[in-house]
Amino acid sequence: MPRAGRGAGGAAGLLGNGGAGGVGGTGASGGKGGTGGWLWGNGGAGGAGGTGGGAGGAGGNALFLGFGGNGGPGGVASGSGNGGAGGAGGGGGSLIAIGGAGGAGGAATSGTGGAGGAGAVADALFFSLGGAGGHGGDASAGTGGAGGAGGGAASASYIGINVGIGGVGGPAAPV
Repeated sequence: MPRAGRGAGGAAGLLGNGGAGGVGGTGASGGKGGTGGWLWGNGGAGGAGGTGGGAGGAGGNALFLGFGGNGGPGGVASGSGNGGAGGAGGGGGSLIAIGGAGGAGGAATSGTGGAGGAGAVADALFFSLGGAGGHGGDASAGTGGAGGAGGGAASASYIGINVGIGGVGGPAAPV
């Protein structure tokens, strides 16, 4: 049986970055990154998925000023199994948002590489930039994992400039 995944990263208070999520046990998912401080701070990175195809943890969210945390990478496959999916990127802050990137999919041997995680969609008052999609997991003798979708900007900013460029999805890994 897969062991339990590690815990989530701790949240920051007024100022500071969220803690990173823990690494998953065998076959289990990584922990979610912690939330950044409510005035300033970045979301914590998601934890890596455990060996045996565990999924990567999602990145933590920023609240006001800060970057979303990147999703954790998926765990590598065991034997002929499949690689774990990368975690989704965390959302950026409400004033300036740069979404977290999706985690890379886990590698496989004869199975299928894990799918890359989705980049976070950004939605902020002043500046929004979507997170990049994660790279699909490599497979040495099987099928490469699909790249993750890039995040875009959810809406136009009220003040200043809204970049709103969608993140680039990771290419499917070669077989």
